[in-house]
Amino acid sequence: MRTILLNNQMIQAEDAHIHIEDRGFQFGDGIYEVIKVYNGSLFTIKEHIDRFYTCAEKLQIVIPYTKDLLHKMLYDLVEENELEEGHVYMQITRGVASRTHFFPSDVAPTFVAYTQQGDRPLQNLQRGVRAIFDEDIRWLRCDIKSLNLLGAVLSKQKAHEQGCYEAILHRNGVITEGSSSNIFGIKDGVLYTHPVNNYILNGITRHVLIQCCEEIGLPVVEEAMTCEQALEMDELLLTSTTSEVTPIIEVDCRPIADGLPGEWTRRLQQAFELKVKTAVMM
Repeated sequence: MRTILLNNQMIQAEDAHIHIEDRGFQFGDGIYEVIKVYNGSLFTIKEHIDRFYTCAEKLQIVIPYTKDLLHKMLYDLVEENELEEGHVYMQITRGVASRTHFFPSDVAPTFVAYTQQGDRPLQNLQRGVRAIFDEDIRWLRCDIKSLNLLGAVLSKQKAHEQGCYEAILHRNGVITEGSSSNIFGIKDGVLYTHPVNNYILNGITRHVLIQCCEEIGLPVVEEAMTCEQALEMDELLLTSTTSEVTPIIEVDCRPIADGLPGEWTRRLQQAFELKVKTAVMM
């Protein structure tokens, strides 16, 4: 049996119950985070917790724990489940109230966290993945990591049905991000990615990748690219907590450059790997 966190209590997953009028269930009124676990260590946990609180504030949800306490709760959960490789999922909703669209008053939020075992995507990291382009139909506050994921789900399903790993989203031909990732292109020794605004989530792994770029001498330009420009890139890649730094070798059945992971991508993977090893050793 797996132990989970429900509010501030550790219980068995089979004993967990969420009220039918929880606003997360009825409205998607909440936020979430996914944190990667390497060798029992929560990678970039501070950054994930900081974003969790920032997103909650944007939705006017008050998290009833200090950041330090939440940090301890998550590590206790990992230890309780003896998780070595995988991730922690956590979410908070506005809580349980009679169904009305406006915010209820004096309602306690519902917090849930659990662990999932999972190996690193080594084959994808080595070989690269295929993707498709798809229109970005999501709401205009993609900077909030909310539970409203139906637009992303539909795009991911479309990619899955075509035997691809990811859907690269665009608004009128201008790439925003992936359905569950950030997107980067490299051309003539310069890395391009969409600037941070309400159209994308400022990914934690995105931030780590930009740090890696500085360390290996790869200039970064935060400038949106079009679908046509993406197809002409020397290298294309995506980042996320679970995907790490993954090469994209083909989009809409068209190869990127020679259809193989590029040299800059390999160097970025090495720099990312070093950060993981350093964090686990601390």
